[in-house]
Amino acid sequence: MKKPSPYLTFAGAIPFVVCAVFITLGIDAVIGLGKTVDILAAYGLVIASFMAGAHWGNHLSLTDDDAWALKLPIFSSIIAVLLWLGFLSLPDLGFIWLLVVGFISLLVIDVGLKQANIISQPYFQVRKYVTLIVVASLIVSAVQL
Repeated sequence: MKKPSPYLTFAGAIPFVVCAVFITLGIDAVIGLGKTVDILAAYGLVIASFMAGAHWGNHLSLTDDDAWALKLPIFSSIIAVLLWLGFLSLPDLGFIWLLVVGFISLLVIDVGLKQANIISQPYFQVRKYVTLIVVASLIVSAVQL
């Protein structure tokens, strides 16, 4: 059986796209869930934290002499904490732009991990395409706010 991770990764981008469409159409809230921008911000924080956690998990299998064994837990922690602080303290628009920076930063780390052969080419390809979808959706949302 083929792993479901590529499909789940692409499916994880759907809420970003839906929120961008809703914000563009002027749908300010979703019944039962709240303000569209709040849904986008909370979901973005969860997914970015999840991705930072995946980086943290990658470092656990590395040998102590691998440069990424030190970089990954530090970078992933910094990204997760800065996003959390931004979620708590920034206005909606500022936090959406911070998410853009966060997702791009996570992808830049993935570029390094791919170059070091820590992650596979197929995984990197999926991450690259999904990050493009997510960042585009966030930018569309930001320019509408």
